[in-house]
Amino acid sequence: MSADSPTKIGDCMCLAVRQAARHITASYDQFLAPAGLRTTQFSILAKLKRQGPMTINALAADMVMDRTTLGRNILPLERDGLIRIEPLPSDRRSKALHLTKAGEKRFEAACAGWVKAQARFESEFGAKRTAELRELLRAVVASELGPQARNSRSLR
Repeated sequence: MSADSPTKIGDCMCLAVRQAARHITASYDQFLAPAGLRTTQFSILAKLKRQGPMTINALAADMVMDRTTLGRNILPLERDGLIRIEPLPSDRRSKALHLTKAGEKRFEAACAGWVKAQARFESEFGAKRTAELRELLRAVVASELGPQARNSRSLR
């Protein structure tokens, strides 16, 4: 690729999104730190609180995460007693994640920080731009950019 190509390396969408994600994550982590959680851990607890027990594979898919990455993120949650992992009665090879009472308490304690992080983001970017950005990002996640979409198209 030459420097005068229509698409320049500096215009890389992946880089821009990852930089923004790291920047936003650092901001949220700052607000969640008093509760002893990081952003990803908070999101895992929030999903389990909202949806109830989930298999590791289902949670990874729902969070658009690699199963291995999710595994690394749930280890400290299990170690601290915030979640428990149990085999499914219907298939002992599959494991379900359950939010514990301690996990519910920690999640509730972290919610105040999360609300502050959300308010700070919205204050910085405005309610309308924040809502528009959220919808754009949801559309990206729902698009056919992911590897599953590419593989399913190649099977047609």
